[in-house]
Amino acid sequence: MSELKTQIRDFIIENFLFGNANGLKDDTSFLEEGIIDSTGVLELVTFLEENFEVQVEDEELIPENLDSIDNVTGYMERKMA
Repeated sequence: MSELKTQIRDFIIENFLFGNANGLKDDTSFLEEGIIDSTGVLELVTFLEENFEVQVEDEELIPENLDSIDNVTGYMERKMA
């Protein structure tokens, strides 16, 4: 697992699952499983911007970029390339 994916996974577990990663897979949908709501998306974006020095644009706030650990990791890899 990449360092990037590990950091994203750890953030999700700590901030939204209260340290309990049971059943969380890298392709688990945050929205479908109720892990993150709209406020949570903003927290996730803030985390990404502060930790990886990127700017998440409004049009990038879509499930394809932010709805699973895999999606967020892929989005960040593209963003930082």
